[in-house]
Amino acid sequence: MDNGIKILLSPPLAFLIFLCVSFIIYKSVGSLATKGKPSPGKLKTYTGGEDIPGAKIQFGYKSFFFIAVSFTMIEISTLVIATIQRGFSILGIFYLAMIFISILSLITWNTF
Repeated sequence: MDNGIKILLSPPLAFLIFLCVSFIIYKSVGSLATKGKPSPGKLKTYTGGEDIPGAKIQFGYKSFFFIAVSFTMIEISTLVIATIQRGFSILGIFYLAMIFISILSLITWNTF
């Protein structure tokens, strides 16, 4: 390949070219769009025309940790089952049953 083509296909320069082309397309299409009239309703949350009062909501980490532990257990059990040797399939079934019981206990623990 010619050195000029190699320079044009280098990732940083290709990114800059793509960025410039995208900006030109953005500006040209943006000039064709109609301009809207400012109104206070545009800044509100859409709720079917109803006014909703604002409320401060604080999320806890309890549900995040529950999902993270469940996901980790499922991923590790998939890895263990995928790498189990022939002749040990009964142990794999027992392992899956124990994982199922563990996740069930997490679900019932999470409801309290």
